[in-house]
Amino acid sequence: MLDDSNVERVLVVTAHPDDVDFGAAGTVAVWTDRGIEVTYCIVTDGDAGGFDPDVPRSEIAGIRRREQTAAAKEVGVNDLVFLGFPDGQLVAGLDLRKAITRVIREVRPQRVVTQCPVRNFARIYASHPDHLAAAEATICAVYPDARNPFTFTDLLELEGLDAWSVGEVWMMGGPNPDTPVDVSAQIDRKIAALLCHESQHPDPAGVSERVRLWLGAHAKNFGLPEGSFAEVFQVIDTA
Repeated sequence: MLDDSNVERVLVVTAHPDDVDFGAAGTVAVWTDRGIEVTYCIVTDGDAGGFDPDVPRSEIAGIRRREQTAAAKEVGVNDLVFLGFPDGQLVAGLDLRKAITRVIREVRPQRVVTQCPVRNFARIYASHPDHLAAAEATICAVYPDARNPFTFTDLLELEGLDAWSVGEVWMMGGPNPDTPVDVSAQIDRKIAALLCHESQHPDPAGVSERVRLWLGAHAKNFGLPEGSFAEVFQVIDTA
């Protein structure tokens, strides 16, 4: 696993606005505090989300982009890429793989964070079809697409984007996490980021308690000191 001192840039790829904040906002805050540049790539605008029927569907995409932008600032991220694929219709096809490959070649990250492409029947909410598709396409973009100069050749020929090899992938929400990150000092910023997604929380008052219980359990499972909070990942060597 790469030491953070050897990481200059991280790219986080998720299906929807707020996915990164549930899965990794505390860790992102750890990294930005250490001077690592973090970019978010949000595949859909989450335009099928929300709970208020009085909000016109035509306004949801813009609302969710603004919410994600505000949430990112809470944890030190100012560089966001919105791909604009339709929410609820995502498939891990070549169009999506190419779009993510383009971002990888633009950002040139040493580390990519994404969701899990494997359905988890013990915790079905993590396995939204869009999550699975975004994760599968991202992992395909990391290997082999972004590093292969003979894949999507127009990215080089027309856009000047050279091939790039990502050193590792950090997978959120998978069934076999092996790497905890202590986010005890960042827990309030993670919660603040989540609360920026006002259109998604019918019970915002309960967010803090749920997040603290969830991350406290992660910390306990990995033997961190009492009162700690942790986000957990499966780290995959892709060098």
